[in-house]
Amino acid sequence: MTNEHLSLNPALTMLEETRTLYDNFVIPSYGRLPLSFARGAGAWLYDETGAAYLDMYPGWGVNLVGHCHPRVVAAIQEQAATLLHVPNNFHSPLQARLAETIIQRAFPGKVFFCNSGAEAIEGALKLARKWGSASGRWKFVSMHNSFHGRTYGALTATAQEKYQQGFGPMLPGFSYVPFGDIDATRAVLNNETCAVLVEPIQGEGGVNIASITYLHELRALCDACGCLLIFDEVQTGVGRTGHWFGYQRSGVQPDIMTLAKALGGGVPIGAMVAAQPIADVLQPGTHASTYGGNPLVCAAALAVFDVLEQEDGLAHAHRLGHVFSDRAQALRERFAVIQDCRGAGAMFGIELAVPGKPVVDACLEKKVLINCTHDTVLRFLTSVFLTESELDQAFDALTAGLAKL
Repeated sequence: MTNEHLSLNPALTMLEETRTLYDNFVIPSYGRLPLSFARGAGAWLYDETGAAYLDMYPGWGVNLVGHCHPRVVAAIQEQAATLLHVPNNFHSPLQARLAETIIQRAFPGKVFFCNSGAEAIEGALKLARKWGSASGRWKFVSMHNSFHGRTYGALTATAQEKYQQGFGPMLPGFSYVPFGDIDATRAVLNNETCAVLVEPIQGEGGVNIASITYLHELRALCDACGCLLIFDEVQTGVGRTGHWFGYQRSGVQPDIMTLAKALGGGVPIGAMVAAQPIADVLQPGTHASTYGGNPLVCAAALAVFDVLEQEDGLAHAHRLGHVFSDRAQALRERFAVIQDCRGAGAMFGIELAVPGKPVVDACLEKKVLINCTHDTVLRFLTSVFLTESELDQAFDALTAGLAKL
């Protein structure tokens, strides 16, 4: 069905009609920009009039290889015409191949497939509690300013009160400590702790990068305590930082790792990766996902790995991170309102001394889409194939927005 066939009232534009339908029929759980896009390609989105927008956080980090990468699209089209879905009580060759592909690039273990990052976190929490149940371990430690998802376990693990308000009481057994504070973590660990949950780089929390020393100390603490270490790699995973997975920049291997976003190139897929023998704790009947790892999404995910390998995606991410850092530092020297610039690969943050929404709005006027998180941090989760000229265009808009402050 084309966009032309969707419009029922010729007196309204597609956007006007769509907004009316949203007002009438869609639960208002999102704040939505007054935009509607008809297609995407690479780093660009195009609205119904054909106007082009440079997307610096495509799909909230989902489109790591760009919008509608031809190889991903071809894989989806071919699979859609072959087999869309089979239940997980049958063997799926594509799912098996994808699990092997992930493990070959991560650490020895096994993979559970689901549909989102939040579901991957839920699986990790269940696995950790199941693993710890025999020895009375059931408590978790997570970090202030973390973000792990909106389902109940993930929301409880998300140590930000603003997301939990109105949904209490949260699940029991969670302690929150400052990100990067190893002493605070040590103080709450005990023989009831089953796992420590941390993002190698906090995304929604402000692109806060865990130091290599801190991650090594966390690993040592968990080993000494006898609990598990879980890395939430929903944002950092699948090549975004210039490594296949964010933990690899530190050399600290987790016991469990969660993936989503970039994994599917635009289709909904999540994954929980667990080392052995922990992985085998989840036996038949203990956890499931109806749609998890179906043939369509596995075909797309395998294409993402193919794209990143065949087109040097990790090297592109490394180079992009250096160029981004140079541009951001130059801006920092020019504008005193910039307090810090930090990131890795295609994940970057520019922290301001004031709220960042006016800068986001100014960039939108220039048809450049950027994101502000934690109120004051401009966050970029770009395609690894973003070109320097596209980056320059984004920074021109960013400069104009900062000048308005």
